Amino acid sequence: MARATGKVLVALDTPTIAQALDLVGQVKEHVAGFKVGLELCTSEGVRNVVNAISNAGGQVFLDLKFKDIPNTVGGAARAACQEGVLMFNVHCDGGYEMMKAAADAVKSAPGKHPLVIGVTVLTSIDQQTLHDELHVSGDLTAYAVHLAELAKSAGLDGVVCSPHEVAVIKRTCGDEFVTVVPGVRPEWAKSDDQKRVMTPGEAVSEGADFLVIGRAITKPPSHIGSPQKAARLIKEELQSRFAKK
Repeated sequence: MARATGKVLVALDTPTIAQALDLVGQVKEHVAGFKVGLELCTSEGVRNVVNAISNAGGQVFLDLKFKDIPNTVGGAARAACQEGVLMFNVHCDGGYEMMKAAADAVKSAPGKHPLVIGVTVLTSIDQQTLHDELHVSGDLTAYAVHLAELAKSAGLDGVVCSPHEVAVIKRTCGDEFVTVVPGVRPEWAKSDDQKRVMTPGEAVSEGADFLVIGRAITKPPSHIGSPQKAARLIKEELQSRFAKK
């Protein structure tokens, strides 16, 4: 289970490195690292982004969600093994062989070995969307657990999942299987476009190892003020939750 000393990863959904580094400088003392995704990496280049954040004192969750044929994903996984990358992810629904190619590529790479994390079901997807649009029958939680088990069997280190699936995935896959959890919002923030959410304290109590938090920190409500204050309030919430145990 994550510790109150900090497993928060801030989502840097910005178009430029300069904007990202401004946020890194404001909040790095309160968080464990930074998630960078498609917008920033497409605008500025993956290596430039990783190097800039690493040089500024931050670890990187490379959130590019690789999904392609196994050989292609294996090559992308090798490229992700660079200094400053704490973890990167692939889509679980790319299948066992694709995930195994990513895991094997990291194990055979020299030097840096980041965590390889599988994406189960996006937190923007609910039960109705899963059935009506994606035509996946059955229960959403059961489907997420199935994908987590498949990821573990393929050699991945953990999964991205909703906070609502953390506890059952931990029971099924073991405490050492890492859970990276978006859909985390403090009570004072809006849920935006994510549908399966919890507060930071609730998610960590469920067993979440890493909490991915974006707009609640990077664009906090006006009554909260700055990103630095938002990150500090979340850190204090986690410390308070653990102090009661």
